[in-house]
Amino acid sequence: MDGLWGVLPFLLILFFILARQMASQQRHTQLVNAFSKIQKKRKSRIIAVVHRQEPMGLLGIPMLRYIDLNDAEDVLEAIRNTPPNKPLEFILHTPGGLVLPALQIARAIKAHRGRTTVFVPHYAMSGGTLIALAADEVVLSEHAVLGPIDPQIGGLPAASVVRVAQEKPIQSTDDYTLVLADVGAMAITQLEKAARELLTGTVSENAAIAIAEQLSSGRWTHDYPIVHSEARELGLNVSNDMPKEIMQLMALFPDSIRRQTSVKYVEDEAHGTAANPHRVTMTGYAPQEGARSFSYGPWNPKDLKHAPAPREDRKPFWRRGERD
Repeated sequence: MDGLWGVLPFLLILFFILARQMASQQRHTQLVNAFSKIQKKRKSRIIAVVHRQEPMGLLGIPMLRYIDLNDAEDVLEAIRNTPPNKPLEFILHTPGGLVLPALQIARAIKAHRGRTTVFVPHYAMSGGTLIALAADEVVLSEHAVLGPIDPQIGGLPAASVVRVAQEKPIQSTDDYTLVLADVGAMAITQLEKAARELLTGTVSENAAIAIAEQLSSGRWTHDYPIVHSEARELGLNVSNDMPKEIMQLMALFPDSIRRQTSVKYVEDEAHGTAANPHRVTMTGYAPQEGARSFSYGPWNPKDLKHAPAPREDRKPFWRRGERD
């Protein structure tokens, strides 16, 4: 019996590792089948770059992903294995990342002979926007956003460092700030030039110059959301005709670190499944008492007719004291 207790921790660790491997293999098979089906339907090569919190290593330590050199290697390999005239469709969901790999990916997209499209289901900021500039067309879903591509130096906006160095007397500015300003000015010039290069042939020459300057100059904060209408005003070739199957693919990339969602909703009977049009499905979880943020609806009021009346302390604060 003592020997069994001694082996038990090792068996649990082995079970944990095997379970993770099996889940990973099952998810890989699901992704391959889904991608193959949609690629066949759309007659294109689909490449998804989706960054979420992901478990790393055997212990599953959560790490927030971003565009890095590994992404560039994988994407470049995928593009090399795509027939030259085959349409290339990118799904981008990313907070951004390193300039070098983002620019490598963007230039590879630009060099592809077939039509290129970037789909943004939710957001493609910073380096993600840089990649999107290379496509023939950018498709944003409703409320999806792009972002500025102004460089960040030492964790600070390069444009802000340059302005500080220009406005303060040089005698009152330390050497480190002056060096950052010099590097920042070079980075802004380089990214503006790269953006013009990527936009060439997609928009007019004057539009490319104007768009590149506005996105790289630091006129906005780095997390400023550029929605569809503003992207069109800037002169970008964008649309909001997001295919349903592209949005469905995003469901295959859940945030595996988040154990429970903070959003709860009930589907209306009018939107039931094909097999059971009157079925009401529920996703998410019921918020515990004291939860800070959640939402309900839309729902069918008939589903709530047997629900107990809410306690006084659970009513919204603006209704407390009222009588039902």
